[in-house]
Amino acid sequence: MKLAFQLAYRNLIGAGLRTWLNAGILSFSFIVILFFDGLIDGWNKQGIRDSIDWEYGQGQLLHADYDPYDPFTIDDGHGKIPESERAASVPVLVRQVSVYPEGRMLSVKLSGIEAEQKLLKLPTGQLQKSEAEIPAVIGKRMAKVAQLKVGDRVLMRWRDKNGVFDAQEVTIAGVFSSNVPTVDQGQFWIPIRKLWQMTGLHEEVSYLIQKEPKAVSISGWNYKSQNELLKPFRELIKVERIGNSILFTLLLGIALLTLFDTQVLSIFRRQKEIGTYIALGMTRWQVVGLFTAEGAMYSLFAILLGSLYGIPFLFYMTKAGFGIPEANLQMGITIAERIYPVYGFSLIFGTVLLVVISATVVSFLPARKIARLDPVLAIKGKVL
Repeated sequence: MKLAFQLAYRNLIGAGLRTWLNAGILSFSFIVILFFDGLIDGWNKQGIRDSIDWEYGQGQLLHADYDPYDPFTIDDGHGKIPESERAASVPVLVRQVSVYPEGRMLSVKLSGIEAEQKLLKLPTGQLQKSEAEIPAVIGKRMAKVAQLKVGDRVLMRWRDKNGVFDAQEVTIAGVFSSNVPTVDQGQFWIPIRKLWQMTGLHEEVSYLIQKEPKAVSISGWNYKSQNELLKPFRELIKVERIGNSILFTLLLGIALLTLFDTQVLSIFRRQKEIGTYIALGMTRWQVVGLFTAEGAMYSLFAILLGSLYGIPFLFYMTKAGFGIPEANLQMGITIAERIYPVYGFSLIFGTVLLVVISATVVSFLPARKIARLDPVLAIKGKVL
């Protein structure tokens, strides 16, 4: 085996430019696969972290009649705060309201939350500082749609618990930037005590955000753990991985096809050399191992070559990040304006192993024909 790798190394170095062209194509595939896999891992980690910090906390307790994905459940989906959860959770009451910026009507969700809470990254501290009658904070997406900024006043209309309409001006106390669209798009945040006063729904909430991770079983309420809440996002990541795997398969397939053609041509042109090896005492399968070793060494050269330009590039991307187009940010999915790739040991090792094994297998397939070679005909230069 050691002799096979020594001969393979000399043969590839002797081939010159052809060797480095094949290694270059294979290294490009290697770096692209590594980059996009790292990008998805970075998106996954960022999305999970942001969802927990901005919306999910350590889990949620939802009223049995409230479904955050069904706006028709907002009117009836609320209930009194369970006594056991008063100190252990952050209460949130959701109502459907209309706002009228510059004479336009927008239907939005009005969420009441404790202004003094520290669990979520929502800048509710700005609600405490504001001297307005009804202060509100909104996300930059909501601000863009409604064309509002800090200090603006906008008319809001709502219904109380008896279905009676009321209206009053709301003052924008702050505009925040968040990667989580569900706390931003189509939503206003105000102090929950003010919302209780406006609607008459005293001490009632739509859901509770837990401060500590613990399973809770309370009649009339549905407990959702972090894993359950993050399941839709993780499913989205899985779909993205499947889509990327198709691209990677095509890209790696092109590189391996180039290597396969090179090995076929090499075997065809080196028939006399192969016959000489056999005549000197090497078995046919030893010669097959030699050509397979050459293919495996192509992958090692590709990894070496890829490291020369790949390591600086990948390191730069972990610092600079990858900018996401504005159109993607408006799709309603949790995604940052810049994603910072993450390259773990398992990702790097798995990608290296994939490239080495693929190159070895592709090199072995045409080399099998050597096992049926007649050395006399090979030395004479006859076609295999």
